[in-house]
Amino acid sequence: NGLTKPASLAATTTRSAGGGGGGGGANASSKKLVIKNFRERPKLPDNYTQDTWQKLHEAVGAIQSSISIKYNLEELYQAVENLCSYKVSATLYKQLRQVCEEHVKAQILQFREYPFLMRRNNLASKDTGKLVFLNGCCTDSLDSLLFLKKINKCWQDHCRQMIMIRSIFLFLDRTYVLQNSMLPSIWDMGLELFRNHIISDKQVQTKTIDGILLLIERERNGEAVDRSLLRSLLSMLSDLQQVYKESFEQRFLEETNCLYAAEGQRLMQEREVPEYLHHVSKRLEEEGDRVITYLDHSTQKPLIACVEKQLLGEHLSAILQKGLDNLLDENRISDLTQTYQLFSRVKGGQQILLQHWSEYIKNFGTTIVVNPEKDKDMVQELLDFKDKVDHIIEVCFQKNEKFINLMKESFETFINKRPNKPAELIAKYVDSKLRAGNKEATDEELERILDKIMIIFRFIHGKDVFEAFYKKDLAKRLLVGKSASVDAEKSMLSKLKHECGAAFTSKLEGMFKDMELSKDVMVQFKQYMQNQSDPGNIDLTVNILTMGYWPTYTPMEVHLNSEMIKLQEVFKTFYLGKHSGRKLQWQTTLGHAVLKAEFKEGKKEFQVSLFQTLVLLMFNEGDEFSFEEIKMATGIEDSELRRTLQSLACGKARVLIKNPKGKDVEDGDKFIFNGDFKHKLFRIKINQIQMKETVEEQVSTTERVFQDRQYQIDAAIVRIMKMRKTLGHNLLVSELYNQLKFPVKPGDLKKRIESLIDRDYMERDKDNPNQYHYVA
Repeated sequence: NGLTKPASLAATTTRSAGGGGGGGGANASSKKLVIKNFRERPKLPDNYTQDTWQKLHEAVGAIQSSISIKYNLEELYQAVENLCSYKVSATLYKQLRQVCEEHVKAQILQFREYPFLMRRNNLASKDTGKLVFLNGCCTDSLDSLLFLKKINKCWQDHCRQMIMIRSIFLFLDRTYVLQNSMLPSIWDMGLELFRNHIISDKQVQTKTIDGILLLIERERNGEAVDRSLLRSLLSMLSDLQQVYKESFEQRFLEETNCLYAAEGQRLMQEREVPEYLHHVSKRLEEEGDRVITYLDHSTQKPLIACVEKQLLGEHLSAILQKGLDNLLDENRISDLTQTYQLFSRVKGGQQILLQHWSEYIKNFGTTIVVNPEKDKDMVQELLDFKDKVDHIIEVCFQKNEKFINLMKESFETFINKRPNKPAELIAKYVDSKLRAGNKEATDEELERILDKIMIIFRFIHGKDVFEAFYKKDLAKRLLVGKSASVDAEKSMLSKLKHECGAAFTSKLEGMFKDMELSKDVMVQFKQYMQNQSDPGNIDLTVNILTMGYWPTYTPMEVHLNSEMIKLQEVFKTFYLGKHSGRKLQWQTTLGHAVLKAEFKEGKKEFQVSLFQTLVLLMFNEGDEFSFEEIKMATGIEDSELRRTLQSLACGKARVLIKNPKGKDVEDGDKFIFNGDFKHKLFRIKINQIQMKETVEEQVSTTERVFQDRQYQIDAAIVRIMKMRKTLGHNLLVSELYNQLKFPVKPGDLKKRIESLIDRDYMERDKDNPNQYHYVA
């Protein structure tokens, strides 16, 4: 251009002579550099500004027309820098804005040729998203797609153009614009112009957003759409600041809300719960994918919340009422996992799931507990049910503490709907597992079962009922030698002690202690018998039981033979000689013996009860006896004798022959010794026919528990009153509830208080009948 870049500094050089020292003393000259300002600032050539702008204008026009620029880009950049250096930045910015604005304004004309389209929303039907002219003429979505592609091309072109324009005018952008905070940058200016003159146009904006919503709706209906087009257009709206939020997102969320509200209502009627939940998961996944693929990230939270509310939040109770019980009954693990995950996403979802979970456990558990016909399998069913809910909590509910705690509360609620019976049956179940003959594979398996039983045991209130039945069964196992494993017995005892305290197991521990002491006593008795002149033919073993530790047994007087009576007296003399002041009471019902017998086939040994022993010993005196003769000779109580004879003559090992034949023993029946008796074993155990779990026995055990409870209530009342001296009725009852470890009714407590008043342990206040005083 013939233009020399102005310089602000000039340099002149002067020389001066000076002496130098050292180095041979040679003369050296030094130079002094002086820098001075130009006397006058260089001026731009005439018409430079106008000519330069003309070149820049041509370059901008070429960019906007997508043709090649005939000037070098570096030259153009330098030209902008030169203009800015000569304080024409403001004019340059205005000129550039004007050129860009004119070009953008011209772009709107290409969109005027499209008719104004409006979407008709009919969300309940499948023909949603059709486009109609305002004048009533229909068109399909092809016009909408063409329009979207056109607006997208316009936007892409605009962005590309503004990037190139900014690169030329970068010096202007980084100096003048940067120093004026009120001015938008060249890129922001381009966005502003596009927004103001194209997207803010009511018709263009409506067409654009309608078209985008139509594409999204088509995709939701399963059609394939151009996702890159959607991504570009929504990115455009997002870049144009509030257009995305105010114009698109609001309508998008409204239509999403309507769509899923209608879909939720329809599918809840049409589909089963697992299918419905699978559909909800699929929809949530799809919407999440839309956010990742083409929606703005800020839409994620309201969009997902909308889907969750309409497909889940509005139907929480309906979903659970319709399908939760079936899922739990059928143990549908994957569906239950999905239910928990989906309900955890919705406010209040987990809470309502908890409520239905609790109700299910209570209802299902109650059917197990309250039905007497299921008593035989009650405990096993409870254990299986507990395993099932534990597995569901672990796998499906992610070990959520709320679900665990509510499960425990629910178990405690239903298992105590039927007082005492579950406690009794749990005790009997433990007996079946600890008794010899139990077929559990290993000690580890038995230990695992006992641990499970203890979990169920924790839920029952009447633990004293369990103790009474457990003690009765433990006594049988210990005395008859039917315990499967001493280690297992002691392990169970340890678990009970840990759960209920030392007081609960003190009597049970006493029973084990008695058995150990009895072994020591028998060692001494054997030595004692060796010193006797006539030791006899019977080898006697005695268990010494402390009466307070063991269940109460009704003594039964029977006629022992002389040798047995003699041996009893010998033992009595031996024992009382060592322990003075004690009283021995023989319990014949618990006795058992091993008898040796000879048959035609050879010798056999029989393990039998004492009653069976007395009957069989009679046949040493004769081969045939009637029922009445046996009864008179043995002195065994009638029903007990009938069961004894039944075991010997009607069971598998028929040592006696009954005449006439039959399963039941009747008056007048005769019994003959079976000399032809045959059996593959040498030692044969003839089990006593057990009475069917007598109601009387159950009642007597339960009554003893109730009697013990009365003593405990009395003791607790006296203990409290002795400490407090004076106490109101309500406070006394409240304190009793805290101290007593079994369920008790207010009426029962009132009766015990009245009883203690009658027995002068306490008295009522003369002025206030609800106030009690302790009587010392």
